[in-house]
Amino acid sequence: MNKYEELISRKNEIMLKSVGIDFEKYERGKLSFDYEALMRDIGYSFQEVTEIQREVGVGNTPLLELKNITALARKVSKTGKAARIFIKDESCNPSGSFKDRRASVSVYDAMKRGYKGVAAATSGNYGAAVASQANIRGLKCIIANECYDSKKVGQPEIIEKGRKCEGYGSEVVRLTVGPELFYTYLKILEDTGYYNASLYSSYGVAGVETLGYEIAEQCREKLGKDPTAVVITHAGGGNVTGTARGFIKAGAIETKIIGASVDLSGLHMASDIAFNKKSFTTGHTGFGIPFMTNPDRSDVPRSAARPLRYMDRYVTISQGEVFWMTEILAQLEGLERGPAGNTSLASAFAIAQEYDDEDIIVVQETEYTGAGKHLLPQLNFAKENGIKIYVGDPKDQIPGENIVLPSHPSLVSVNDISMEDLRNSYLKNAFKKLKENKVEEVDVNFLAEEIKMGKEEIVEILKLNNIEID
Repeated sequence: MNKYEELISRKNEIMLKSVGIDFEKYERGKLSFDYEALMRDIGYSFQEVTEIQREVGVGNTPLLELKNITALARKVSKTGKAARIFIKDESCNPSGSFKDRRASVSVYDAMKRGYKGVAAATSGNYGAAVASQANIRGLKCIIANECYDSKKVGQPEIIEKGRKCEGYGSEVVRLTVGPELFYTYLKILEDTGYYNASLYSSYGVAGVETLGYEIAEQCREKLGKDPTAVVITHAGGGNVTGTARGFIKAGAIETKIIGASVDLSGLHMASDIAFNKKSFTTGHTGFGIPFMTNPDRSDVPRSAARPLRYMDRYVTISQGEVFWMTEILAQLEGLERGPAGNTSLASAFAIAQEYDDEDIIVVQETEYTGAGKHLLPQLNFAKENGIKIYVGDPKDQIPGENIVLPSHPSLVSVNDISMEDLRNSYLKNAFKKLKENKVEEVDVNFLAEEIKMGKEEIVEILKLNNIEID
């Protein structure tokens, strides 16, 4: 056994030490686990989570109506109607994104348990959030950052995010794309004994619940009703999961949960060649689909991010449309934000046109922008990598070959991804984990909850796959 295999073989042991969760106690049946028990066992009530966040300036961010963008949507709508579009301005959090909510609970927990430092594996805003919260709580911080191709060339957006982590005093371990990220991260956790502030832990997801709850409460206070739909940029799934759980806790169970990702189909995320052919580092299908259909591929044995439990609809949008919306938000509303949050905003612009004027659509988050995160350095970098950039019909986009900025607002549209296909893909991945073609009744219940499907349908699918129920 080589060093890599030896360390990977001990991943559960290392994770138990670094995050303090005994994941084995939640295991049930042949492939299921007690998800709700995992979420309950964070040890902090919803009110306590809110208080943890308030004392460090996290949360209670403004809900802004985008009146000019709504007017533009109505102008180009085929019916002349469109829902009112609101945006939750999460850039007002300490490090400039909703990720402060995720980091706040994990870092607080690390402090309470007596850890000297925290670590996270991330290429993005979450690293800055962990570093920021670590400073407030007096802890050290290490961020493992997958940011380069094999030639040590990185996108401006990723480099900017790493710079921000260092700006908060964090140690940033920069890595090239490939399997060494997980190995290096495990090594960091074992060598330092730091707390694993994982994006996918129950603490992180619980921190996002306050976001969904706040949106529901603010809509009731401002508008006297719950939003018709909330559009959420989807990558690893914690954003969708936490926000949806917050809506449920607020009693806003009729609000539709819509996930949105940038379409990067055809580009492999672990490919050295494809790494700098994409112009988005998060909120894209390269994370969105794999993490939806196989959520436990994360850096903890059981991810608390389970988007298929909550998502009613999943749409994709092109890179050009998101860049266009970033400019429109600045020019029409005086808000320079993005890019990841504008994935859901561009999608909401199209989706709003499906609704009536009295309906409400909330875009769930914004993020800070500037330096390498701005659309101009990203587009210039794309040109340097041979990507053609032109104005036309975004439907002509071929990821890795071109970026098409819409020539008219009426060309902005979303592509619906089949929820049935996603659920079937999840089941296919789950069945691969079975050592024999048998499940228990608890597994049937678990699968029904995991993918929002009736038990009878699950039983039929099991029969079709020759899987018996004990």
